[in-house]
Amino acid sequence: MSNQTILRCTDEDSNYVRNKLIEFNANQLSDDIKNNYEEINLHMKDTEGNIIGGLLSVFCWNWLEVDILWIDQNHRKKGHGSSLLSEIERIAREKKCSFIKLNTFSFQAPDFYKKHGYKIIATINDAPRGHKHYYFLKELD
Repeated sequence: MSNQTILRCTDEDSNYVRNKLIEFNANQLSDDIKNNYEEINLHMKDTEGNIIGGLLSVFCWNWLEVDILWIDQNHRKKGHGSSLLSEIERIAREKKCSFIKLNTFSFQAPDFYKKHGYKIIATINDAPRGHKHYYFLKELD
């Protein structure tokens, strides 16, 4: 074993490592997708201008990943989540994405995503303890 040391990264170190992987990945991809990266974040407001829901996502290469979909407790079951999901699917199709992926927990919204055509591709049990962590995928036309 050599004399390398393992240390926690500074922000600068983390950025260096991230950028080196981005550089490596870009060299493996075709020119038509290698620069595809964009954060796409949506929100909804009520009549008073308060944010009542939002969706945070990333368009990367040939897919879109939904990181967060949240609707205020007082505004659930009114179609707002479906509206946000429909809009991000429209955007993903416009950007010629092949699929959308996302994850959710058993105490969040797995049935909501199933209802919208998302299929479970992986499940981790006991994450967090006593619950399940689901990974979903929806292929786009």
